[in-house]
Amino acid sequence: MHLGELLNTGRRTVSFEFFPPKNEAGAVELFDNIRELEALRPSFVSVTYGAGGSTRDLTNDLVVKISTTTTLRPIPHLTCVCHGRADIESILSRYAKAGIGTILALRGDVPRNLPAGESPWKDFRYAAELVKAIREYPRAHGHKHPKGFSVGIAGYPEGHAETPNRMQELDHLKAKVDEGADFIITQLFFDNRDFYDFRARCELAGIRIPIIAGVMPITSAAGMRRMCELALGSRVPAPLLRAIARAGSDPEAVRRVGVHWATEQCRDLLDHDVAGLHLYTLNRSTATQEMYRALGVKDSDGLSF
Repeated sequence: MHLGELLNTGRRTVSFEFFPPKNEAGAVELFDNIRELEALRPSFVSVTYGAGGSTRDLTNDLVVKISTTTTLRPIPHLTCVCHGRADIESILSRYAKAGIGTILALRGDVPRNLPAGESPWKDFRYAAELVKAIREYPRAHGHKHPKGFSVGIAGYPEGHAETPNRMQELDHLKAKVDEGADFIITQLFFDNRDFYDFRARCELAGIRIPIIAGVMPITSAAGMRRMCELALGSRVPAPLLRAIARAGSDPEAVRRVGVHWATEQCRDLLDHDVAGLHLYTLNRSTATQEMYRALGVKDSDGLSF
């Protein structure tokens, strides 16, 4: 069963996100943490993709390694930026042969070191075009599932920085859904009211695929600032800022505040029938394990997709 099909049965998911390590030491540490999180039996894990495909091989290698050496079900991110159709088909072919059933299709970030005058756009400029290409990927290329790949897309509860017109932003999201997306995973947010408003507006726009909420526990003040920059300016509510300020220069106190806030976010989301929780682990396991214990989350019971 594909992930999209699983979500449409109403089964709630809990999942984790990792990013490819930059060196061997980071790879060893990451896999130690992956092994610890494997015991929680998440529904799936996702693996990010650097700007302009800068971590293409690292992402591919990590996805295949997770698929072949653990019981986890990896979902690779795939982006439009700096990729032609041949690049995309080559990547999809590798994933198909490895038995990877689901792809998270994104427009992607333009790399900062792109040479002057070089366009980051080849055959794909918008994520909707990438969704269509994945959906049309020929079955003759060896995909094990008769329906080909299941496709996930990104959603932005606080809005996308490059699309200040929120109605136009939903038009872009609807275009991805119309091309065959099965589910949405949101960008991180810290105020659940933003998520509930986003979910309601999706319903009004005719977007009725499952929406998985992306949640990141803050584990340091510096990390909070860095992630907000990477996440296109996420809004940190004043109560959370006050709590972090009260923690002062005690890093463990800041971490406890962040984990508690994220845990309460998840508790409220579960109470409001969220389709799934996607936890941004930052390649570490401690905060995620603490949140699992506090929430009493059950594992995925060996779900298959």
